[in-house]
Amino acid sequence: MESGTTFSYLPHTERDRTKMMEFLGISEVSELFSDIPESIRMNQPLQLQKAMSELELQRHMQRLAGQNQDLGQVVSFLGAGSYEHYQPSVVDALISRSEFYTAYTPYQPEISQGMLQATFEYQTMIAELTGMDVANASMYDGPTALAEAGIVCSSQTRRDKLLVASSLHPEYQAVLQTYASGQSIECVQVPTKDGVLNLEALEQLCDASVAGVIVQYPNFFGCVEDLQAIADMAHAAGALLVVSAYPVALGLLEAPGAVGADIVIAEGQSLGNAMAFGGPYLGMMAARKELMRRLPGRIVGQTTDGEGRRGFVLTLQAREQHIRREKATSNICSNQALNALAASIFLSYMGPEGMHQMALQNYHKAHYLAERLSALPGVQLAFDTPFFNEFVLRFKQPVAKLQAKLLEHGFLFGLALGKFYEELSDCVLLHVSEMRSREEMDALCSVLEAMA
Repeated sequence: MESGTTFSYLPHTERDRTKMMEFLGISEVSELFSDIPESIRMNQPLQLQKAMSELELQRHMQRLAGQNQDLGQVVSFLGAGSYEHYQPSVVDALISRSEFYTAYTPYQPEISQGMLQATFEYQTMIAELTGMDVANASMYDGPTALAEAGIVCSSQTRRDKLLVASSLHPEYQAVLQTYASGQSIECVQVPTKDGVLNLEALEQLCDASVAGVIVQYPNFFGCVEDLQAIADMAHAAGALLVVSAYPVALGLLEAPGAVGADIVIAEGQSLGNAMAFGGPYLGMMAARKELMRRLPGRIVGQTTDGEGRRGFVLTLQAREQHIRREKATSNICSNQALNALAASIFLSYMGPEGMHQMALQNYHKAHYLAERLSALPGVQLAFDTPFFNEFVLRFKQPVAKLQAKLLEHGFLFGLALGKFYEELSDCVLLHVSEMRSREEMDALCSVLEAMA
């Protein structure tokens, strides 16, 4: 092929390489690395397999992929942050339209009105769902949104300590700790009692040095925290309350904003977004209006133009990409607008009644399975606290062997909690959504009963 060919996905020809080296005044490619000391160079070929043809590579990748078991092959009871929920076909149909699919950051509002309006509607629905005044648009995912919320607490109160419920998702805690360490913010873990935050311990720890209290609703164990009591303690000490919510649960549970939350964050994956091997996901964030100028990301506003026509603009842009770094609230510069659009379409399609019915199905199906399983010999509920659609079971037999055996029968049986909590090494966290049928749950119970 001639060197003038402009196919960017093809490698350089020998003629291309020769011309480039002549221009650089070198005779060997190795001369490009002359600045690297000889002592730290590898000086041997990489141990790589022989290159494959396109056909061979395709078959190789298919064999590797065949080792996976996806949700079309197993019945999943695994949740813990990424959830299998109903995805209406209208979501993919609309977000795949080129007007949305190719849209990026709306720097020029005069030619981005469609995307700006969609984002404005997203903010409105998230604020309504969470019971808050304003919502931004938007964050990477749930964990980074939580970390950013912790920083907002510190900047608003000018304090440097966060009280974090040990019932908060451990991976969210890890991300929060990473962010906090760079900001010289101290994270103090508050213990749990019967699966929820220990209010007596919180009362002892919550003093004038605390910037914010961070809880999950429902929490990592699926239990429902008493947000009002937690909010009262936090506010009495001059601290803010950050709630990491599960959007589907808000179709049934009281909105966090109605029971004292100052900032609400959430992982929006369950709202019309696929599990997709862990991403891309959608970080939701909403807050009281007093905190609006401290929120990271963007806020789209509604206005009128010179002729009185309705229009949309980026009202607030607190990212360092837009303003001076020392004035910025965040360096999050990704655009999750397509995921946010999927959530908007999902919420519009479901409506308030649809979200309520979906939440009811989650609640009742989870309680049906919990009752069936806890009646089996050697199985019991780990906590007596009310839960939504996730719950923790304790087993007398080894959890790892139990999960492996059930996988052989086609059941992905939850998350072994010993990975995160040593005292729960004999426990499994199970999730039940509207996707699970009574027949599937009964089949699981029959297999477990036979194993017992």
